[in-house]
Amino acid sequence: MVTGDVASPTDAATGRGKRFGIAVARFNELVTERLLEGALTTLRQHGVADADVEVVWVPGAFELPTACRWLADTGRFHGLLALGAVVRGGTDHYDYVCSGVTDGVMRVGLDTGLPLGFGLLTCAQMDQALARAGGEHGNKGADAAMAALAMAAIRDRLTAGS
Repeated sequence: MVTGDVASPTDAATGRGKRFGIAVARFNELVTERLLEGALTTLRQHGVADADVEVVWVPGAFELPTACRWLADTGRFHGLLALGAVVRGGTDHYDYVCSGVTDGVMRVGLDTGLPLGFGLLTCAQMDQALARAGGEHGNKGADAAMAALAMAAIRDRLTAGS
């Protein structure tokens, strides 16, 4: 049975009455501030009130999964976003951080069942990160917000008859 496509919410009221928690990494703040602004703009455009968004800043990307879990454990949110930027350096550290954050954030989503928009940039150079944080390649913070809104809508639709 096909239940309908809600994977691309276009209704400006999609987020009305919903609460979102956003964990943002301070490391590479030049990039993450732009990701956050894109996410907040997108949430507003879809009816989420500013008062229904809680932003927590963490030291770096590696702390994003823990912060997301803490946000989830409050029981106050319909969805979460994880925003960060990891720029490759000359060591293996990049690979470990990228894998750890990706696995950790996915685990939070699977363990809690909360929609989770993943806005972690993993780039070779800073100019690539900036291009994805409101530059020529769009804003991946906005994309993460759209993913969280879409998943919240899907969850609502699937649980409406429960």
